[in-house]
Amino acid sequence: MATRQLDIEDGVRTTRANLNYLLPGPDINRRFVSAGVEVNTGSYGPYLTTIRDGRAIRDHFRFDTHGFQLLDAPTTVRDFHDKAEVEANYQDEVRDYVQQAFGADIVMPMGWMLRTSGDIPKAPKSDQPYRHYGGIQPAAGEVHVDTEPSRQLAAAHRAYDKVRPGGPGFKRFIISSFWRTFSPPPQECPLAVCDARSVRDDEGTPNVLWVVDKIPEGEAMFAPMDDDNQMAAAIFRHNPDHRWWYFSGMTKDEALLFKFHDSDRSHAWRTPHTAFWDASFPHANVRESIECRSIAFFE
Repeated sequence: MATRQLDIEDGVRTTRANLNYLLPGPDINRRFVSAGVEVNTGSYGPYLTTIRDGRAIRDHFRFDTHGFQLLDAPTTVRDFHDKAEVEANYQDEVRDYVQQAFGADIVMPMGWMLRTSGDIPKAPKSDQPYRHYGGIQPAAGEVHVDTEPSRQLAAAHRAYDKVRPGGPGFKRFIISSFWRTFSPPPQECPLAVCDARSVRDDEGTPNVLWVVDKIPEGEAMFAPMDDDNQMAAAIFRHNPDHRWWYFSGMTKDEALLFKFHDSDRSHAWRTPHTAFWDASFPHANVRESIECRSIAFFE
């Protein structure tokens, strides 16, 4: 990292918080998701971490350098709890913002999800397993990237053939998340993103996603399953070199756009991220947020 960049980055406000990283444990890592319920088989532990607040230098960040940027992104959606309104308008908005941000030829939105911090155990218990029950999903409480690298090229070809049948093909693709909080600032549980330059290419362990009607119990969570043909995230063990950022006081008309996977690894190509409890604002509001994944193609 250039000295001038580090000087700018090291002069910002910081906070300290526990971030949950993967601990040694079973070789089978799975994330079971049902309606309003998420359970991991892996064990995670808290590591006290410095998190820098990028608010004062928001224009400093670049997708191809850091892996993320904070965007001005006004929305026409009035009520994100109104599923019909979100379905009618939001993914088109996201497509346009992502296409403009990346300069891609085609952007295909791939669904959206609401999250809340409303019933997650607070910081003293943040290293403990939890079960969330509610209408929307909990804030993700461990360091991860939603895509596991080895599975993404095949997924990109399937998506491209769907959105552009008979097209000329693509030279590059970027899978990303467009993350917006719509609860009033400041939020008690914002999203932290890791500077892609501080993450080694060989880091990350697959965490296989299973969407189920009922969460299995005990040994059934580790029973033989067809993990190789499922979607998977990457989860991470602690690395003291990881360099963490967030943007305090995000508003409804801002969005954090960050990379899950960029096929061009000469640039910043993925961004580990996690929710964390921000003690900077002791009377902060519950965090409610919406995230929308998309895949951008460069032909």
